[in-house]
Parts: sequence; structure tokens; C-alpha cells
Amino acid sequence: MTPDTLEEISTMVRSGFYTKNDLMPIFCEEMYAPGELIPEEISVALDSEFAKLAADQHSWPAVTDCDRLNEAFLAINRRRVIALQNAGYTQSDGYDDFLQALDESPDKISILGYCYYHGQDLERAVRGGGLYLSFGPTDPKTEATKGAEVGRIIQEEMARVGLPVKWDGGFSTRIHIPRLTWQRRFKAP
Repeated sequence: MTPDTLEEISTMVRSGFYTKNDLMPIFCEEMYAPGELIPEEISVALDSEFAKLAADQHSWPAVTDCDRLNEAFLAINRRRVIALQNAGYTQSDGYDDFLQALDESPDKISILGYCYYHGQDLERAVRGGGLYLSFGPTDPKTEATKGAEVGRIIQEEMARVGLPVKWDGGFSTRIHIPRLTWQRRFKAP
């Protein structure tokens, strides 16, 4: 197994979103062609990374940046902005996830917009590069007028939980949380 594959395994485990059962097919069938990796080696590497993560969690602070992020996302949702974590893998996947959540919302008319980060953003955050957030109004035709309003809601909630952002105040620039230590609590099933 290559060092790059081991790095990918570490990143996916440390994201805190996946179980071993989730990750086995991701590595053995999706990220790599079937038969390219040896499933038994992937299994051992995943077990090792989950054990390291479990040990590391004992030294984490009582409230991590990821706990703060969870709190902010809940508050953003309460302010009528659909906020999604780990939404798809790309920007367009994340937007599709928002559209699905909007479609399933019992009160579509009251929704102001969206906020999400996708899998590529998550990988960057786990590796220490901060977290980028995509955002915008529900109606793409109002991006110029209402996009920044949604951005300000996100900025306010991130600041409230102690996660200051870098953002120029406009719709055309994604919001960035530059100083974020990724420590998402994972409880093995």
C-alpha cells in the first residue's frame, strides 16, 4: 500500500463521519478500481487508524472546534438557512444535497438560503488547511442581493461560537475558517 493511500485512509477516518463498514467499499470499489487494493490490507490499516483516533480523543479538549462547528450549524439552521456538513464530494454535489434538503423541507417558502462544506473541503480541513463554506440564497437569481445576507448569518454564528472567519463580505467569495483544528468526535458502533 502506498503512502498516499495510507494518508487517504487517515484523512477519511479522522474526518469522523465514516465507520469501517462505510470505508471498506469506498477504498476497495470507489476510490480505487476493484482489485487494485487488497481488502485485508485496507481492513488492517483502517483498524489501526480507528485505534489511533480513539486514543487521540482522550487528549482532546472538552469542547473542540468541531463541537463549535456543530453548534454553529444548528444555529444557522434555526435561522432558516439549510446548513449541511460533509455534503457530497464537490461543490456541485453539495448544492445538489441542498436542493434535496430544500425539497424535503416542510416550510420551503421560509428558507433563506444554504451553507455547506463538501468532501474536498473536509479533507483540506482534516489536513489542517482550514474549512471553506459555500453559501447562497435559495433563489440563484437573488445571489447579488441576498447572497451576502446569508453570508452574514453564517459569519455571525461562527463568531458567536468562537470560530472567526475570513470573508470579504461578498457573495462571490467563499467563507473560510482559517484556524480550525479538526477534532470531530467519533464513537465506534
